Amino acid sequence: MDKRYIVIGAGAVGGVVGARLHRAGHRVVLVARGDHGAALRERGLTVHGPAGTDTLPIPVAAGPQEVELRDGDVLLLAVKTQDTAAALGVWADQPVGPDGGRAGARLPLVCLQNGVENERLALRHFRRVYGAMVVLPAAYLTPGEVRTWRGPRTGLLVLGRYPGGADDTVRDIAADLTAADFRAEVAEDVLRWKYGKLVDNLANAVDALCGQRPGAESGELAVRARTEAVAVLERSGIAYAAPAELAELRRGAVDELAPGAGAGHGSTWQSLKRGGGSAEVDYLNGEIVLLGRRCGVPTPVNELFQELVNRWARERREPGSLAPAELAELVELAGRAAG
Repeated sequence: MDKRYIVIGAGAVGGVVGARLHRAGHRVVLVARGDHGAALRERGLTVHGPAGTDTLPIPVAAGPQEVELRDGDVLLLAVKTQDTAAALGVWADQPVGPDGGRAGARLPLVCLQNGVENERLALRHFRRVYGAMVVLPAAYLTPGEVRTWRGPRTGLLVLGRYPGGADDTVRDIAADLTAADFRAEVAEDVLRWKYGKLVDNLANAVDALCGQRPGAESGELAVRARTEAVAVLERSGIAYAAPAELAELRRGAVDELAPGAGAGHGSTWQSLKRGGGSAEVDYLNGEIVLLGRRCGVPTPVNELFQELVNRWARERREPGSLAPAELAELVELAGRAAG
């Protein structure tokens, strides 16, 4: 069967994964719209990385209407979670092959996304859904360009069938990603890994609001958010990969910072910098808020971070413009009000 990867959302994660699969010899289609899509069509995808810069002439589509789906296609969903529902609806109903069967019934869909909500949304539309815990330090800020800055591998992924298990399809995809310069592992409990990464991603809000400023204050604020999350997950009986497990997987994969690269900002900071008016905080810190309300555990820090990041996005404020001391004062006020 002629395999082809359709990357829905060719931003930081989707663009880098698509580029690496393309370089490894796989057929790839990048799906992107607006200025980014226009730049990809005109100049190709430029990838800046530790080993240098490549510009790759990868086929580009603006949406499913420009792709003739066929058996053997693998859909890689890499849009932000706030855009997932809209993407799923249009792609699941696309015909596959000459008999016109629906993509949702015929094709596998892999969620290369943060948070734990995407797979649940996808299962409403696709019979075969796969989750992925993604550790891929990358940035998309300029149309037509993506950047990576860690090594020795491009990124780390843990993949599995959703809601659990593994099969030949996910093992085959993991093998392709491994050959494309990723560390790709298959796990039957992929949600446990994704919940562990969710706890880690709660710090994205601090980066988005305060940037990466010297001093320990920002780190302490991230710890406060993560402490709430651990209490919520344990009260809810939700298994999650511990920080030591995540660190062990990163070791020898993405634990080296490229010389002169500098630490890059997280995906939430990048969303604010692009000024699109939204961020995925409702599905990161907001996921902890939701679970806390269900199980009766207060989450004032995560609730504050969710509120502030959403406000920054709506008002198109500059990321990193809030002083850590000011955020710390707001956290203390929120804690006293909750408690």
